[in-house]
Amino acid sequence: MLAGQVLVGWLSSSSFALMVLFGSLRPSAAYFGLTGSEPLTILPLTTEMEEAATKAHYKVCDRLKLEKKQRRMCRRDPGVAETLMEAISMSALECQYQFRFERWNCTLEGRYRASLLKRGFKETAFLYAISSAGLTHALAKACSAGRLERCTCDEAPDLENREAWQWGGCGDNLKYSNKFVKEFLGKKSSKDLRARVDFHNNLVGMKVIKAGVETTCKCHGVSGSCTVRTCWRQLSPFHEVGKQLKQKYEASLKVGSTTNEATGEAGDIPPPRRALGSSGPGSDPLPRTPDLVHLDDSPSFCLASRFSPGTAGRKCYKDKNCESMCCGRGHNTQSRVVTRPCQCQVRWCCYVECKQCTQREEVYTCKD
Repeated sequence: MLAGQVLVGWLSSSSFALMVLFGSLRPSAAYFGLTGSEPLTILPLTTEMEEAATKAHYKVCDRLKLEKKQRRMCRRDPGVAETLMEAISMSALECQYQFRFERWNCTLEGRYRASLLKRGFKETAFLYAISSAGLTHALAKACSAGRLERCTCDEAPDLENREAWQWGGCGDNLKYSNKFVKEFLGKKSSKDLRARVDFHNNLVGMKVIKAGVETTCKCHGVSGSCTVRTCWRQLSPFHEVGKQLKQKYEASLKVGSTTNEATGEAGDIPPPRRALGSSGPGSDPLPRTPDLVHLDDSPSFCLASRFSPGTAGRKCYKDKNCESMCCGRGHNTQSRVVTRPCQCQVRWCCYVECKQCTQREEVYTCKD
């Protein structure tokens, strides 16, 4: 119940802003979504915006501050620009939802994100994974929805037993999506460890999407019998993808530190150090693993720093996360009266009638 109330309140907040970006941090690889360096304004996915993107997608692609190759890929299909914006919004929303109870709540304001992306934290790894996952998911869905000119439904079944199955419906085109995303994000650098780590985390996001593909079937026959089934492949809801990536974030593996621009002073954390056993000749500090990997230990995110605004004033839940969220500083308690719809009933036809109930509740916020 608590999670549901938080989700409804969080999604309905009028002050919620998505600070997202496209751009290149280094010439060795391409970046997208929450992992670039140029901030963009809020991107509301309204009908008016969709029409504007359809009519002038060249301008939209230019406004997204993409690399030369990315901009070319964006321009060659009118539906790509809209899909890119949808992917960014979806990734940002999911990131902030998954970290709503954490000290770091996926703060995406420019200066915090820019500092975070210069270091190889667990949080940085999650941003790369959720960005690539969001792009992969959005593109596959856009294909099946007919919004892209260069792809359509997934019509290449690979089912073990097709005797009583008939391929039909309109499957999400993950094959085209994976190919596009790999080309869009570029290839890994064989020398730059930081670029290899970022590339690895991008792949983790894409693999979580692939692992969540399900075969959905609909029965056809007399009296609903299942003599013939129409089947198609469908991606998991993006909330499930975000949940799995959050679990991989919790289990992220630390690998050898970099010696490139990811280094430098970090305020309330020590400078990055090379992990033990990773500097031997011929050794590869990046292991083969399906999990996320990171280079540096994360800051506590308790106090305001270049990485986050801290937790002072953050809302917490007394029996759930106040002790952790407030970092031992304690919390303030405020009592307030709220009015909410209650005792709702469906009336014929066709509306819902509710009473207004007033109750007193306590709100807890972290002390400074």
